[in-house]
Amino acid sequence: MFQGSFVAIVTPFKNNEIDEPALRNLIDWHIQSGTDGIVPCGTTGESATLSHEEHNRVVRITVEQVNKRIKVLAGTGSNATSEALRMTRNAKEAGADGCLLITPYYNKPTQEGLFRHFEAIAKAVDIPLILYNVPGRTAVNMLPLTVKRCATLSNIIGIKEASGDLDQIRDIIKFCGPDFLILSGEDAQNHAIMKLGGKGVISVTANCLPSRVADLCRQCLKKNDAAAEKIQDELSEINDVLFIETNPIPIKTAMALMGKVREEFRLPLCPMGEKNKKQLEAVLKKYELM
Repeated sequence: MFQGSFVAIVTPFKNNEIDEPALRNLIDWHIQSGTDGIVPCGTTGESATLSHEEHNRVVRITVEQVNKRIKVLAGTGSNATSEALRMTRNAKEAGADGCLLITPYYNKPTQEGLFRHFEAIAKAVDIPLILYNVPGRTAVNMLPLTVKRCATLSNIIGIKEASGDLDQIRDIIKFCGPDFLILSGEDAQNHAIMKLGGKGVISVTANCLPSRVADLCRQCLKKNDAAAEKIQDELSEINDVLFIETNPIPIKTAMALMGKVREEFRLPLCPMGEKNKKQLEAVLKKYELM
């Protein structure tokens, strides 16, 4: 159901409001460029500074604009189980194809707490769920045996893995079997994770280079390893520069320089430092994006 190139789409703002026309234009551009799915309200979509009403609105706009042409995997995670439940129900009601659930952040639950969190949501909302493990941002790492427990719940069908640990991903594949979806959440490891058995990516880089990331995924799924590795190598410089500051600051700046969105953030996120911005501009020109 969820394979290929999914974009962790930015949320455009205009005068501190959701820029609905810009978001709709971005979605159409992604569909025309070969993106397989849109992920609204993830980390890259600045979900942490969206109100609940705005969060639901972005999901509704995305579902409406996509109009079933590709998949919509809505970010509905929270560090409070009750809040994640509410957002997951709202995403289902809006018509999302599935939901992406980050491990609860800041409160650092135990492995048992992680399982109970996801179990509660899976039992309450009948929609396909993808777990999201990114310990560098949440301060908690969901271990493979916990993922195995979650995989016994019928609507938990996969995981976005951004731990950076390929051995951990190998263990998840071993414990959960080939039908459990592994999606790369680390652009620098897209090819490596798909080569291990991953079925796709949820990408930051796909925001600005959707066709190239989609082609990388196609080559991986066709087992064209040399072609996939070549694309991964070609993307290495932009993958690096898009994380020179905290995501999504560089990618949103890049999209603004490309004329796709306004260079507008919500505090505590702020514009890039001038030195880093010049480095970003140089890389964008190299990739002929400016």
